[in-house]
Amino acid sequence: MIGIFSAIGAASSWTYACYLWRQQTKYLSASQINIIKNIIAFIIFSPILFTFHFESSVREILILFVSGIIGIALGDTFYIISLKSLGTRRTLTFESASPIIAALLGSFLLNETLPFKMWLGVFIVSISLLGVSLQKKINNQDIITNINKNQGIAFALLSVLCAVVAATLSRLVLVNSDLNPFQTTEIRLFGGIIGLLPLIKYNFINLIKKLPYKNRFNLVYASFWGTNIGILLQQNVFKILPIGLGWTLLSTSPVIALFFARSEGDEVNWKNILLSATTLLGVAIALI
Repeated sequence: MIGIFSAIGAASSWTYACYLWRQQTKYLSASQINIIKNIIAFIIFSPILFTFHFESSVREILILFVSGIIGIALGDTFYIISLKSLGTRRTLTFESASPIIAALLGSFLLNETLPFKMWLGVFIVSISLLGVSLQKKINNQDIITNINKNQGIAFALLSVLCAVVAATLSRLVLVNSDLNPFQTTEIRLFGGIIGLLPLIKYNFINLIKKLPYKNRFNLVYASFWGTNIGILLQQNVFKILPIGLGWTLLSTSPVIALFFARSEGDEVNWKNILLSATTLLGVAIALI
């Protein structure tokens, strides 16, 4: 049950943070938002560094470092670009492909065997989430052009691929070492920061200072929920649950995103509610 609640908590934290981060794309680029959120989260969890035995965990630290570069530096940057182009719900919904990808990677790389009912649940969740993504926007003030839509879709799919590969590397370490979710989160954050350093420009600090106080507060607030709490809970999921099942639960974010849909100009209708219900049905089948 801890793994299930961790997954739901991670999905909720990440969805709320995505909603707040999207509001900052008017002022900052995707890479700038990404580096800021990772630095904030790294500082918050910095006391964890004193709990490491670096000499005995070099291999695991290197794997997590690479996981951070792939999943946080690359994956989250692609994700935020997609947020700007597609909106929170549509971007989150392209994770519909991730449960199947995660289950396949878990089978091939980690020798994790999922029973038929879990594959059935994963399939139902994926199809339901794909259906949610096809719902139209009703706010004419937030028109998505074909160019923006295609770009957003491409970056959303790239972010999913990066996230699943990074998650598989994280689980590989978590199930084969004594490192805990707090420690693995901090190492991955450090990897993400190093991967983003080349993108920092000389006027980066001045740019942050020019932001309105409310925006700076929202960046810190969103970083705490989406990066610190979100990744910590995510790492806990990867430690407890098989990667395919864990990622299926984490991919329920589009259902949670319906709570923010109206504020972004998205329509919430009976189709959304029905597809959300089938998503939950798929999760229930996988868990029973």
